[in-house]
Amino acid sequence: MLKCRFCRPLAVCALATGVLSASAAAHAELGGTMPDHTDAAASAPHTLLNGALRVRTLTDAGNTTINEYATSTGRIVGYAWEGPTMPDLDALLGKYAASYRTGAAASARDGNLHASRIARPDVIVESGGPMRGYLGRAWLPGALPPGVTADDLQ
Repeated sequence: MLKCRFCRPLAVCALATGVLSASAAAHAELGGTMPDHTDAAASAPHTLLNGALRVRTLTDAGNTTINEYATSTGRIVGYAWEGPTMPDLDALLGKYAASYRTGAAASARDGNLHASRIARPDVIVESGGPMRGYLGRAWLPGALPPGVTADDLQ
């Protein structure tokens, strides 16, 4: 899904200011705990990578598909999204949103409106795509289980 095309440290100005479109369906936030219950907006969690990760799929109000990744203990360590609207990154990132905004503001001078990669010590966010074709992912680099890489978050 996301490979080298998002490796440039760029920022989308709208993201830097926190102006985001559709809000995500009921979910926890990065670093939080994946709910045990399933609701109409989310699939039942299933395991990946020999049980190293659990994933459940949500569809937000803007019809964007969001995959929520958690460790076997339930801690959410990443998200990946694809769809016609940007997900509500403030809601997805939770307490990591301020760190993301700080990194986005620092790299906003680049001016590329189609792709961004904000790498902070606590959170990494890659996002881009043309209008109505957004895709991206966000993860906690220090919280990925052994043997799991960012490429596993799709």
